[in-house]
Amino acid sequence: MSRAIAIANQKGGVGKSTTAINLSACLAEMGQRVLTIDIDPQGNTTSGIGIDKASIENTVYELLIGNCKLEDCILDTEYDNLQLIASNVNLAGAEIELIGMDGKEYILKNQIDGIRDNYDFIIIDCPPALSMLTINAMTTANTVLVPIQCEYYALEGLSQLMHTIELVQERLNPELEIEGIVFTMYDARTNLSLQVVENVKNNLQQNIYKTIIPRNVRLAEAPSYGIPINFYDPKSAGSESYKLLAEEVIHREDEEWQ
Repeated sequence: MSRAIAIANQKGGVGKSTTAINLSACLAEMGQRVLTIDIDPQGNTTSGIGIDKASIENTVYELLIGNCKLEDCILDTEYDNLQLIASNVNLAGAEIELIGMDGKEYILKNQIDGIRDNYDFIIIDCPPALSMLTINAMTTANTVLVPIQCEYYALEGLSQLMHTIELVQERLNPELEIEGIVFTMYDARTNLSLQVVENVKNNLQQNIYKTIIPRNVRLAEAPSYGIPINFYDPKSAGSESYKLLAEEVIHREDEEWQ
């Protein structure tokens, strides 16, 4: 049974795309069959996996508005076990085009349901907004993974995200759960990072992943080369962290592993 995980937080710059790229690549390297869906108009996950987003003919945008079939927009990547549905700036217009469409909240889900069994994991990178694109990701997903940056305003807007998840649970996808929270851009040299982690642990009754993603130069460099961190610099702290996170995700419900 495959697991579809939406990576969501309406704050920008918290490491959503970095997590989508590197969690996907680490899962694939561990032998899991992975489909990554980039549903963010910025297309950072697409380029971070090494696909030229400007040259793609059939993206998630064409899929959502019904201009292409699902099999036409699933791309093979350079990496074994990893396929991608790409995104580019065209997706920014999808919000308007989806207005008035019947069942617009379920367009992605209806497309993906037929191929779920082809994959162990489906990773969906959401835009930094609580939009119809994010709703589509959440109706498709089994769980939501929330990256939180270790900074002063980390908790700001988080209650709004939790409220959106609850609304989706109530009205659109009763099976949806919170996968957990993962801390990103952790700087061990600052008291602030430690305070943020403690603050979130004390205030949120949610699963919090043990793995914390550090602030890491190699991790920041890798997307500009279109190479996931576990291939760009396998020995870096960023690579080690995402491998550990992938292990945690795989064994999330395995009590013996906890």
